[in-house]
Amino acid sequence: MSIDDDVLLAARQLAHNTGQTLGAALSALARKGLNPQPHEGHQRSGVILLPVRAEAGGSTLEEVNELRDELE
Repeated sequence: MSIDDDVLLAARQLAHNTGQTLGAALSALARKGLNPQPHEGHQRSGVILLPVRAEAGGSTLEEVNELRDELE
């Protein structure tokens, strides 16, 4: 069996974070893929919108640009 590097990395991280063996983590990921949970919530143009906390404030264009520049 061959496993793509990105999938193997995700399984290793899951195993490390949960204390599972790598095989158990791979099995858990496979089961999750076989039984996807329906997303509850609102959609816009086919995209599921994330919930917004009541205390969350808005963001200005300047803040967004600063965060983007930090990533570059």
